[in-house]
Amino acid sequence: MSEATALDDREVAPVPEPTCLEMSGISKQFGGHQALEDVSISLRPGRVLALCGANGAGKSTLVRILAGAESADAGTIHVHGEQVSIHAPQDATRLGLSFIHQELNLVPKFTALQNMAMGADHHRSGVIDQRGLRRKALAVQERIGYRVPLDTRVEDLAVSDRWMVSLGRSLMRDATIVAMDEPTASFTQEEAERLYGIIDELTADGVGILYISHRLEEVLQVADDVTVLRNGRLVGSFAAADLDVPALTRHIVGRDVEEVTHRETEGDPTQAPELLRVQGLTRLPRVHDVDLTLHRGEILGVAGLVGAGRTELARMLIGADPVGSGSMTLDGRPYAPRSPFEAIRAGVALVPEERRSQGLILRNSVSSNLNMASLRDPEKRLGTFSPRRAARIARDAVSRFGVKAGSVHEKVGELSGGNQQKIVVGKNVLAGPRLLILDEPTVGVDVGARSEIYDIIRALAAEGTSILMISSDFEELAICDRVVVMREGTITATVPAARATKDRLTSLCFGSTEQDLA
Repeated sequence: MSEATALDDREVAPVPEPTCLEMSGISKQFGGHQALEDVSISLRPGRVLALCGANGAGKSTLVRILAGAESADAGTIHVHGEQVSIHAPQDATRLGLSFIHQELNLVPKFTALQNMAMGADHHRSGVIDQRGLRRKALAVQERIGYRVPLDTRVEDLAVSDRWMVSLGRSLMRDATIVAMDEPTASFTQEEAERLYGIIDELTADGVGILYISHRLEEVLQVADDVTVLRNGRLVGSFAAADLDVPALTRHIVGRDVEEVTHRETEGDPTQAPELLRVQGLTRLPRVHDVDLTLHRGEILGVAGLVGAGRTELARMLIGADPVGSGSMTLDGRPYAPRSPFEAIRAGVALVPEERRSQGLILRNSVSSNLNMASLRDPEKRLGTFSPRRAARIARDAVSRFGVKAGSVHEKVGELSGGNQQKIVVGKNVLAGPRLLILDEPTVGVDVGARSEIYDIIRALAAEGTSILMISSDFEELAICDRVVVMREGTITATVPAARATKDRLTSLCFGSTEQDLA
């Protein structure tokens, strides 16, 4: 055989595909807790890499290191093939990295344009070029195919519009790598589909997307590649096409997790004594003429699109917003709380949709947050409730609700979003309410912890607590005994559990009637 033939027959090593981001051997320790140990991820231009794992798996820590909010103890970061050092958020922005966090970090009093322009380099002779900023913002909106009124204050926008403002801010900075944390947590299916189309447009332009979500069906629909973390370690990296939801769940949790199913009860909960009656409840322009009843030990779901008035209804029930007209009774007695504190004393508690600003005091400890909703306990109000007892109750709750924290004295703001959500649920359960209102109770919660929260809800109902559960995830409403549908501020349908399928609820939310679906 000639030398030329031998050379032709040699195997040629494949040329490695270029990456826009590589994090290799990343480790991070907080005190005695190993948050990350030798974790590596790789993202290619024009692709979506989903980062999956249970709460406390290390996802947030990894992203914070990438964003310059934390420093790794070991490991390297390469951006577009060059090794880089990221010591501050400004470093990440300069390298073309942008982050859309679950808590959007927008300035509510600023307009959409002002928020989009934050951090964008758009000066002319040392003066901000306002016309140039507006032109670029309009170009960005054209690129993503979604128009948000630029001169509207962010506090007046719907949740989905605020998210688009945050995405627009990323693109105003010419980001080539965008990390999205639970982007569809409060989206309707229609809004989520719109986002998926935008992601397709961005990846077609070569943008790399780091996608974090606990919605596993969504992950497999959106992602090209999936990297799974568990307890701070790398489980593995997979092609999304090679996975299904059960397989991905096993990688995340380390075991099989049962699907949400209707709860089994002895008798019909709707035949139990009535706890709450609402008649003609109105607060214009978002809620009008709402009637509903809730029985002791019943789980009543509330389905609806963003803007349907669900959260506004919950805020009136808890006394956070005044009632325009209508009436409420609790256990047959008039009920008209003037504040959440009065509602708690009456035995009504709320797990709010926005946990960080409405459900927690981030600078306070785990123990403080878990105990603060139990103010109607006379022993606590009289000041005889010792810190030692509070810490013991908190440790029991941390164990009961599966919270991952270094200690009960750790600040809540330092925990992952899912663990913060468990604390919001836990503190309200500890208050021993007769009525527990849950507004999006599993937002940002991993698949395993979500199952645990469902178990808690079922157990509370079995003990006689009434549950009002608002959710944009219509599949999880399967645990309810009945589901009411809100549309344009009023209740348009009541659906028994057996018929409360995702498809039926979605159709009713968009204006179909029960007769249409018969």
